[in-house]
Amino acid sequence: MSATAPPPPATAFTRHAGVTVPLICGAMYPCSNPELVAAVSAAGGLGVVQPISLTYVHGYEFRAGLRRIRELTTRPIGMNALIEQSSKSYRRRMERWVDIALEEGVRFFVTSLGKPHWVVERVHAAGGVVYHDVTERRWALKGLEAGVDGLIAVNADAGGHAGTRSAAALLEELGDLGVPLICAGGIGTAREFAAALAAGYAGAQLGTRFIATEECSAAPPYKAAIVRARAEDIVLSERITGVPVAVIRTPYIERMGLTAGPLARRLLRGRRTKHLMRTVYALRSLWQLKRAALDARGTRDYWQAGRSVAGIDAVEPAGAIVRRFAAAIARPAAEAP
Repeated sequence: MSATAPPPPATAFTRHAGVTVPLICGAMYPCSNPELVAAVSAAGGLGVVQPISLTYVHGYEFRAGLRRIRELTTRPIGMNALIEQSSKSYRRRMERWVDIALEEGVRFFVTSLGKPHWVVERVHAAGGVVYHDVTERRWALKGLEAGVDGLIAVNADAGGHAGTRSAAALLEELGDLGVPLICAGGIGTAREFAAALAAGYAGAQLGTRFIATEECSAAPPYKAAIVRARAEDIVLSERITGVPVAVIRTPYIERMGLTAGPLARRLLRGRRTKHLMRTVYALRSLWQLKRAALDARGTRDYWQAGRSVAGIDAVEPAGAIVRRFAAAIARPAAEAP
């Protein structure tokens, strides 16, 4: 925002995160490169680090990657902790990443795909806050039992692992829980952002909109596909991680199909086999999504995106997006403090 622009009104989320704009650049594999995270935070929003993306895709030792972001901005950043039950070595690695982030001054964490109790314990001890990804009330209640401070309400329009409910339905379902709610999914324009806050959300999390930015490391064909796509081009595929993931319908997706095979489905439902199958899917998808997102030729058109593509018509600087969204909710100058 310019020095003369009136500030957006504060929300419970902006107070928690220490930011001026109630806007999160959601953690994305493989698209959360340091330059993108820093650009969003520098403009007043909150850029969130995705550790696997930072280390595996962009080649940083984790602490060095955080310090690289700090070279670009001193504004607050967040970290995403994927805490799904997995191998002991993965759990130890994630614990170490959380500890390093705290040592490096990160105080806002987003947890997803598991029970966040151990993250909450570590982060609260350091004076930080934890928001938890949820798609329905039962997961929200489990997060609150673990002590989370807010909820990322992932709706049916989100990219990646989308929910099943509309933004309005989630707000109604979770609105009585007494914690800040962040709208995640379906927001590609400043008008949609302002509408989400007017409805009662404390902020919004965007992913797809920030892939189509100058700072994002995604290859030009991926960004062009987002700009070109319409809402009806977004489909759900089980072939990436074993559970539905929102992707752009492309010739590759058409050839691959959208549903997991019968054997894979049976193994994914089995009490003893589901975690193994999810690990197999995850390892394969990490490799495939990395290759596709960074492929400058566009031959591997395997691209995650949400229905917010409908409102995205250009590749822009990330900071310009944050400032435009902030202006949409700013107080009139006469009312600004």
